[in-house]
Amino acid sequence: MEELPEIRIGTAEREQAMRRLSDHFAAGRLSVAEFDERSGSVAAALTHGDLDEVFTDLPAEPVTAAAPPADRAGGFLAEWPARVIAAIPIIAIILFFTTGSWLWFLAIPLAGALFGTRRHQRDEEDKD
Repeated sequence: MEELPEIRIGTAEREQAMRRLSDHFAAGRLSVAEFDERSGSVAAALTHGDLDEVFTDLPAEPVTAAAPPADRAGGFLAEWPARVIAAIPIIAIILFFTTGSWLWFLAIPLAGALFGTRRHQRDEEDKD
């Protein structure tokens, strides 16, 4: 049932409107300045009509983001190449101090070349 525009609203309606506005902002429909301006309007709204003015140029129900693809939703191990690349410099420093050989630092560009290329190839495949 559609509410009359002159009916007064309460805190619950303002909070629901702020959630809807945040969803539209997250979807990229509003700039930061627009979001700030409209947030102020929602906070100051007294009637349903005041809230309706905030949403006149936005879709009625914001579309939520889709779930990540199954192969990307693997959790901690899904991004293991990036984790290896981040750990290699630390491991190289530890091995440098324990063995005294600077050659361990060569593992840093080697890991970047191996795992970075693989990630780039996977990103290219996702675009197709």
